[in-house]
Amino acid sequence: MLGAMPKSANAGRGHVVAIVRDRRFDQSRWQMQPGAKGQADPGVLSRLLCALKEAGVQFTHTTHKPVYTSAEAAQVRGVPLRTGAKALIIKSGDVFVMVVMPADLSLHSGALRKHLGVKRLRFATKEEVLALTGLTPGSIPPFGSLFDLPTICDPGLQKNDRINFNAGAHTDSIQMTYADYAGYESPTIATVAKSA
Repeated sequence: MLGAMPKSANAGRGHVVAIVRDRRFDQSRWQMQPGAKGQADPGVLSRLLCALKEAGVQFTHTTHKPVYTSAEAAQVRGVPLRTGAKALIIKSGDVFVMVVMPADLSLHSGALRKHLGVKRLRFATKEEVLALTGLTPGSIPPFGSLFDLPTICDPGLQKNDRINFNAGAHTDSIQMTYADYAGYESPTIATVAKSA
């Protein structure tokens, strides 16, 4: 399981400390120093790559020009849009969850509200996303466990043998099998997406 990224004492000033639960890792390697405003936490990519390798998960890591939309990402990767694993951070009350779905679909808020048993929810703000993940929207990998968030995955994603996602930066992508993703992350499966 990937480690959580709790807020440090300086979290309000843009500092985030990443801690890996597995004691085999040198935790001091994952401390993030303040960077440029809006810059992604390079420790997330490093932690993700290291954790997947340690777990024996087969994946391909590629670097490319910066992409900021799912369509741009699919184009630069040379893959169908539906293979993108879009990760959204959603807030309901004081609770945040990660919702993962095929990139060609959009959130079905009514279905998610019903699944969660709540009346209201909203997308996390950019500031909340940064505080929770150390990342900017569009660069978040689909592993809620990386940020100590529950992960809900739409079953539409499993229609793809292989999935693709940004890996903690707008310039880095990972491709892996859906089976390996689901086996590693163990998300809750719920229909929470609809045609865009």
